[in-house]
Amino acid sequence: MAINTQKVLLGGIAAGVVMNIIDYISNAFILGARMKAESDAFKPGMGDAMMTPSVIVSYIVMDFALGILLVWTYAAIRPRFGPGLRTAVYAALLFWVLALIFLSGYLHMGMMSTGLWSMFAFFGLINFLLSAWVGAKLYTEDSAI
Repeated sequence: MAINTQKVLLGGIAAGVVMNIIDYISNAFILGARMKAESDAFKPGMGDAMMTPSVIVSYIVMDFALGILLVWTYAAIRPRFGPGLRTAVYAALLFWVLALIFLSGYLHMGMMSTGLWSMFAFFGLINFLLSAWVGAKLYTEDSAI
C-alpha cells in the first residue's frame, strides 16, 4: 500500500509542533544557561549567536522537517512492523541514534561537555518518542482526511 502523503504531512506537522514545544522548554528553561556558558567557553560570543532570530527560525523549520521525516519513516516501516506505538518507538529510536551520532561531533570537538551531551541525549529521546507517538496517532493508510 502507498504511503498516505497527506497524513504524513498532517502527522509530521503535529510531530514538529511537539518537537518545537519540547525544544523550547528544554533549551530555554532547562539547558539554556549551561548551553550558552559552554558555547561561550568554546568560542566567546557563540552563545549569543545561537539565539539570533534567523538561527531560531532555522531550528523551528528543522523541527518541522524532522517531524515530517519521522512520520514518513513511521509510515515506511509500518507495513513491516504493524501500526501503533511499538513501530513509532522504532522510528523514534532510529532518529534518536542518528541525532546522538551527529551531536557526538560537538562532544569530541569540545563544544559541549559529556554532561550537557547526556542531557541533550535524554531530552532528545523524550522528544523523539513523544513526537513519533503523536505523528503515528494521526497517520493512517486510508486516503480520507
